[in-house]
Amino acid sequence: MTTKILKLKPYSIKLDFPKIAYQASLFSLGVVSLLLLILIKSKTAVEFQNDPLLFIYSIFVTIFVFSRLFSSLFYRYSLSKVNNEAYGGGYEPLVSFVIPCKNEEKSIHETIEKCFEADYPKEKLEVIVINDGSTDNTIGVLSKLKKKFEKLTIVNWKTNKGKRHGMYEGFKKAKGEIVVQLDSDSYIDPNTFINLIKPFQNQKIGAVCAHADPTNADENFITKIQSAYYFMSFRILKAAESSYFSVFCCSGCSSAYRKSVVLPVLDDWLNEKFLGKPVTWGDDRALTSWVLKKEHKIIYTDRVNAFTIVPNNARQFLKQQLRWKKSWIINGIFTSRFIYKKHLFMALFYFFPLLLISFLTPFMVFKAMVYSPIIKGIFPIYYLLGSVLVTSIIVIFYRLYAPKNKYWFYLYIWSFLNIMIFCYIIIYAAIRIQDRGWGTR
Repeated sequence: MTTKILKLKPYSIKLDFPKIAYQASLFSLGVVSLLLLILIKSKTAVEFQNDPLLFIYSIFVTIFVFSRLFSSLFYRYSLSKVNNEAYGGGYEPLVSFVIPCKNEEKSIHETIEKCFEADYPKEKLEVIVINDGSTDNTIGVLSKLKKKFEKLTIVNWKTNKGKRHGMYEGFKKAKGEIVVQLDSDSYIDPNTFINLIKPFQNQKIGAVCAHADPTNADENFITKIQSAYYFMSFRILKAAESSYFSVFCCSGCSSAYRKSVVLPVLDDWLNEKFLGKPVTWGDDRALTSWVLKKEHKIIYTDRVNAFTIVPNNARQFLKQQLRWKKSWIINGIFTSRFIYKKHLFMALFYFFPLLLISFLTPFMVFKAMVYSPIIKGIFPIYYLLGSVLVTSIIVIFYRLYAPKNKYWFYLYIWSFLNIMIFCYIIIYAAIRIQDRGWGTR
């Protein structure tokens, strides 16, 4: 009997040394930044008696930021858990796109084209566009598109009713099991669209928020800083929320909802009032809160690439920020009424701390940057250095998640502008809360 000797090929591991070196460098920078931050906090701790309130605030904010960064590390695990708990395969429900629009003759064509180009069975797609009292040639563009796409439904309103009414009309008309809400100047990469629908195979999922980036990022300085903020807002902040299946705002530019979850709360959402007046903005954040209130899970996914147009001048940008702050104030009050009953952990360690920081920040910044230097003669060197180091650690996460993204440096500029200007907008928003004007671009 002859014995065969099997010659096994030696096992080899291919290492990507440039990538390893890059990640090791970022890790080292993170450690150095953290050590420097600890040193600065130690220095301010020595001077605790001079300004205890500012010291406690800065420690609180630093811990909160680090908790969000830490939570974002578990985002992939949470997303895979959602997919693993799905029931069976071959899930391809009927999908309805809902797109309210007003005066979007330049961008609505691409938005609708991309919907019908989605990598999904064409017979299972429909697009509903609500022309909300446009005064330009939007209806003319839509009429031409109707000839091309049989499954395009156009609702043409002669007078403007507002985005919330447009969304309401779309949800009511939608035949799909899943409703995809798009802003009229936004679209989803057709090749990644299927990843927006897959999570709904898990019956616990009530809504899914896609990852969005500006299409006009390179237009100017203002669009570039927004690009940096968008990436941080989605891939770090929303990812952190998604780790606990509780995203607090499904972005209006690209989100999907299970229709059976939304329909029972649709009328309550439409008729929301604050201080006796109808709420005319914050539609997406408010609808997300209603889904959370019904104890459904909401996730974010970066496996869906969506694109939107961001404001390209200071006036438009500040109007947008004012509108967002108003919606955050109103929705924050609404959500605080139930969140501790439905999601106690998120309420205590995320939502209420975030709410507190939002309102405290402008006063603390004013104290550090204006009051203390003028009245006490204390220059805010440690406060500014601390802000730079915290931003640096966020940037390191940014670079780890997206090494090819070129806008990371603008996070430093965003942080500086937030200290100097943006953080005060919430005060102005509170003062002007009864002005329900939309503040369009």
